[in-house]
Amino acid sequence: MNSTVGMGSEVSELATSGLSQNEAFTERVLASINDCIQVLDLDARLTFMSEGGQKIMEVSDLNTIRGCSWPDFWQDQGNLDAKAAVQAARNGESASFIGPAQTLAGNLKWWHVQVSPILGSNGRPEQILCVSRDITALREAEEALRKLNESLEQRVVERTRDRDRIWRLSPDLMLVAQLDGVISAVNPAWTRMLGHAEHDLVGSQLLALVHPDDLADSASAVSRLGDGKNFPNFKNRYRHQDGSYRMIAWTAVPDSDYIHAVGRDIQAEEEAKDALRLSEDALRQSQKLETIGQLTGGVAHDFNNLLTVIKSCADLLKTPSLSEVRRIKYIDAIASTVDRAARLTAQLLTFARRQALRPEVFNVGDSVLRVGEMMDSLTGSRIKVTIEVPDEPCFINADESQFDTALVNMVVNARDAMAGNGHLTIQVATAAWLPSVRAHPGRVADYVTIALSDTGSGIAPEKLDAIFEPFYTTKGIGQGTGLGLSQVFGFAKQSGGEILVQSERGKGSQFMLYLPKVEASTIPTAQDNHRVPIISNLCVLMVEDNADVGLYTSQTLEQMGFHVLWVPDAKSALEALAPNPESFQVVFSDISMPGMSGLELLDAIEALYPWLPVVLTTGYNDEYARIAQEEAKRFVLLQKPYATETLALLLQKVVKGRLGGLMGVE
Repeated sequence: MNSTVGMGSEVSELATSGLSQNEAFTERVLASINDCIQVLDLDARLTFMSEGGQKIMEVSDLNTIRGCSWPDFWQDQGNLDAKAAVQAARNGESASFIGPAQTLAGNLKWWHVQVSPILGSNGRPEQILCVSRDITALREAEEALRKLNESLEQRVVERTRDRDRIWRLSPDLMLVAQLDGVISAVNPAWTRMLGHAEHDLVGSQLLALVHPDDLADSASAVSRLGDGKNFPNFKNRYRHQDGSYRMIAWTAVPDSDYIHAVGRDIQAEEEAKDALRLSEDALRQSQKLETIGQLTGGVAHDFNNLLTVIKSCADLLKTPSLSEVRRIKYIDAIASTVDRAARLTAQLLTFARRQALRPEVFNVGDSVLRVGEMMDSLTGSRIKVTIEVPDEPCFINADESQFDTALVNMVVNARDAMAGNGHLTIQVATAAWLPSVRAHPGRVADYVTIALSDTGSGIAPEKLDAIFEPFYTTKGIGQGTGLGLSQVFGFAKQSGGEILVQSERGKGSQFMLYLPKVEASTIPTAQDNHRVPIISNLCVLMVEDNADVGLYTSQTLEQMGFHVLWVPDAKSALEALAPNPESFQVVFSDISMPGMSGLELLDAIEALYPWLPVVLTTGYNDEYARIAQEEAKRFVLLQKPYATETLALLLQKVVKGRLGGLMGVE
């Protein structure tokens, strides 16, 4: 356990270090930007503002406005434009507008605002990025031009002068190009931003500096501008004189002879988006590592307890003067503990939806009543249990043992929620449709419902989405793996159903399990399950690469009256069969072995000795589920771990079936 915890701490420290470096990089990028960069949640509430933004917005304490509605910072038309831009971002689109807004110190400024969605890993908007640029100086220049109306000549002169000033002083790229893309004029910002001199650009092709990956889209945009189409927001990358590229957002409009365009450098914004995305990815990775830590801690705790029982009983069996009664007691304890370990493994596989289920048709009401007979031992005497089962049978096609486990897990969950004192109601009914849940639409079909209602403490709304997550638990460390409700969720999904939950703090919870209903006509004919005596003198060729499994299983079979030849691989098995294959009545082989696999051995035996039956086994649940579905008609498949008596009965049934002319086990 100490080594496991240490390894988990190192992984956590590495994840934290990586996350801190990403956050530091993000802070440096944001601190270098003069614009006001803000992050909103999808309800348009302010969650973040860059340091530079706080300065130009004259914010002394960000906490005083954190969580405020961002559109409320704008008045009149600006408020409407802000709301429209937020809605566009929610829809996954970018938008921009210009409007006035006061700083927190009360100074009115004009802003050019670009609003874009921040997409999550699912491709949908998770947050909203707003970048506001102070254009007060440019706005004031335009306002001054508007007021200069003393005379037409004066207005023309002054307006031309100010337009020249804007052309010269604008931090944005400005250009005039012919309709075929040849540049006619550029402003000085091209030199400041991209390092290219005016005389090098005039007369050159507009597309000459575009990044190769953006060239096709840019050429298409120029062509469409020539056809008279406007482009209010077009992005591409332009090459700097030093060979690097910068992302530019263009607003371009054509007239009858020329293309007029203004380009804004958004490289810093793109880097900020990337930095935020890296930070979020690092956070998600850290959460995954934390989840793995919960798994290793909880499962290791439970398995160590089981191994302690087995080790203690094994040590006690070494006692020289051990009585027969105690010997049987310790052996039974070991067998019981192995079964508990197998059930824990099954729970891990079920919540992951990788458990090899064995579906059968059964009446849910009968199973609920059967589990109900042991409710007192599950819930304790202070919990009143009411079970309501309809008179008409409700059949489903599912793994009955997993259904029982799911029901017990829900009962135990309700017991813990009620702290051992309350009222638990279990109701079995039918439904003609499944409500929509977890982004899945509702489905019209026949279902059997199993509802468990308790009078416990209820579940907080913010935790409802987490209760089915693997390893989530409200218990203390080492008191459980948090796999109970995950097993229920995995069983429901694998069985074609769903699990819903409704809860209110202080008033209890209701878990509703939906499973597809089947008709009684699908119930298979009852089989004769009486115990069959073991056939003695049965000759078995056992193929098992694990030395311990091969040794002890073969010895146990021999004690039961079998004649067993154990070989470690498929090649040795074929060599043993070659001299006298009739000396063996059945082959029992593992599937996953070095060299030739059990399935390849089966192919060879079918080709050479088609009369010889084969039983295969595996400890891999994925392999078992796949083979059981695809190739079970060719042979009999037994899953590890298995009881030796079960194996013995299976071997004799296969031999009897082959002797009777059957191709499989009935």
